[in-house]
Amino acid sequence: MADKTGKPWMAIGETDDPDAVVESYVADGAVTKGWPVEKTNDGKVTVTTTTWYGFGIALQSVPDGGECPVLRRGRVKVAADGALTAAGVSVRNAGNGKVTELNDQPVDESGSATYTIYMSRKLGLALNKADADGDLIFIDVGA
Repeated sequence: MADKTGKPWMAIGETDDPDAVVESYVADGAVTKGWPVEKTNDGKVTVTTTTWYGFGIALQSVPDGGECPVLRRGRVKVAADGALTAAGVSVRNAGNGKVTELNDQPVDESGSATYTIYMSRKLGLALNKADADGDLIFIDVGA
């Protein structure tokens, strides 16, 4: 695990972005600082093992029912789930507290090969390349 951010004193789930947008939500289950969270249908946030939706990054560990500050827009430090090919790639929730590359999904529209991204899965953009599992990187949530 290498810290690719150039700011080793910052922990996972911390931001130094003066323009960050942080909102507070009730936690549906225990939430861990630095983990991607998803929004539930009743307006709470939860940590999940699925990789479907990107909503934000928890800025604090909280118990079930606690108030959880969630970074919705801005730069935050997270852990990568394996290598990310380059800075600037789209990232999604890896389902294990980390982020992974959001790859294009192949679509064949009437025999014409085109590609699309499942935009609801996009959490943000990687601001650093990750070389290995557990590398610490910055992502721009909401970008």
